[in-house]
Amino acid sequence: MGLKCGIVGLPNVGKSTLFNALSSAKAEAANFPFCTIEPNIGVITVPDQRLRILERLVNPQKVVPTVIEFVDIAGLVKGASKGEGLGNQFLANIREVDAIIHVVRCFDDDNIAHVDGRVDPVADKEIIDTELQMKDLESVEKRIDRVEKMARSGDKEAKAEYDLLMVFKKHLESGQNARTLEIDENRKEITAPLQLLTDKPIIYAANVEEQHAVHGNDHSRDLLKAVEGEDAEVIVISASIEAQIAELEDDEERRMFLEEYGLEDSGLNKLIRASYHILNLITFFTAGEKEVKAWTIEKGWKAPKAAGVIHTDFEKGFIKAEVIKLEDYEKYGSEHGCKEAGKLAIEGKEYIVADGDVMHFRFNV
Repeated sequence: MGLKCGIVGLPNVGKSTLFNALSSAKAEAANFPFCTIEPNIGVITVPDQRLRILERLVNPQKVVPTVIEFVDIAGLVKGASKGEGLGNQFLANIREVDAIIHVVRCFDDDNIAHVDGRVDPVADKEIIDTELQMKDLESVEKRIDRVEKMARSGDKEAKAEYDLLMVFKKHLESGQNARTLEIDENRKEITAPLQLLTDKPIIYAANVEEQHAVHGNDHSRDLLKAVEGEDAEVIVISASIEAQIAELEDDEERRMFLEEYGLEDSGLNKLIRASYHILNLITFFTAGEKEVKAWTIEKGWKAPKAAGVIHTDFEKGFIKAEVIKLEDYEKYGSEHGCKEAGKLAIEGKEYIVADGDVMHFRFNV
């Protein structure tokens, strides 16, 4: 399954600088709003040490990691939901992503102008929230207009949808994001087609100065407090440090560079982990002489559905799955060694795939 994360934020918060550092694509980073006219897309490979273990054991012809697509969406401004700036275009781009990475300015720098002339991460967050909420409110009201007549005529399904939409309307009008409204899974199916922007999983990236990359600063702590009520991830990141890391070719150089700043990991890896966590994703592997490959699925998927990520025929004709735990693969050195040790399990349709499983699917079509 493909994973797409949209990077959003006000102008001049470090979005494009961060995007350039994270991906192979190069967006123009400039000290003025709307330097990104079209959404820039960069595909990055997900670093996973487990692939290196399998590569060493299997010695395949190639290794294929899983990937994340980052979309750099131009800076929103107040009034974007009404078409201010280039708002409508950018809001439509946000609708297409799986998760939102909201970059929030948490650094002071007189040389980089803030669109509102001050550094206030909580106010910045609220501006973006308001614009997305207004767009969601527009979507909900349009849907209400369509189902209201049917609901009044006695259609039970339409009445249930109308009632739920009115709950969402009131919630959004009160200045709250859709993701903070607790509803059961069955009722979520009603609003899923609307693709509400404020219902998308969100990661707040507090962009701080280099010296605050480890522990954050007062601005990032204010942001953290402001999002306590949301089901959201918050990471502290320095776009400036990430830009310097991106220029280093060697893993050892990058490791030493991070150590100089007292960092255990790069911002890119923080973002990847946060993305997987908030989207409830895990990785399984296939391993053979031709290739070792990582596959991304949702946690809780059963074997046939996981097989379908490789090819739809695998899901349709699923028979069994051969499963080896990675630690066993590493311990016994090969698939044959795992078989000899009784560590290769044959699983059926009800098997729930675990993170790190090495799998081979038997199917018939």
